[in-house]
Amino acid sequence: MRWLPLLLLFLLAYIEITLFIKVAAVLGVAITLLLVVFTSCVGVSLVRNQGMKTIMQLQQKLALGESPAAEMVKSVSLVFAGFLLLVPGFFTDILGLLLLLPPVQKSLTLKLMPHLNIYRSGGAGAANGQTFEGEFQRKDENPERLVSPRDDRGSDPKDR
Repeated sequence: MRWLPLLLLFLLAYIEITLFIKVAAVLGVAITLLLVVFTSCVGVSLVRNQGMKTIMQLQQKLALGESPAAEMVKSVSLVFAGFLLLVPGFFTDILGLLLLLPPVQKSLTLKLMPHLNIYRSGGAGAANGQTFEGEFQRKDENPERLVSPRDDRGSDPKDR
């Protein structure tokens, strides 16, 4: 079982190299290399555009007080799609582009939503929408660190 990731990596490399050779045999090596670079650039651009849209939707949900779980799953799929699109090769580009399609994102969201637990905090110092104010005083164990009238930091400036 511990060899499975290594086996998958070799399988992915085999698929990518095989596809590259077949496409290069049809189109030529130079055009194939340009096509790989072009698909990576287009993919990154698509991920950036959809990512900005997802961030805006996430902010709207948070402003309305709704759960942003769907947008969070969508953003994870966008990050994974961006990674797949940056990896050179046709197979990973196809997988990355599939993750950018809304139906695939929707089905992924529906499958992952039951496994998400979202906890919201009320913010610092707030409980049930109420803010409690108070004062505190630090009591040091060292009585020598008392505040003197000459320096409000607790020590004489000559001692420094």
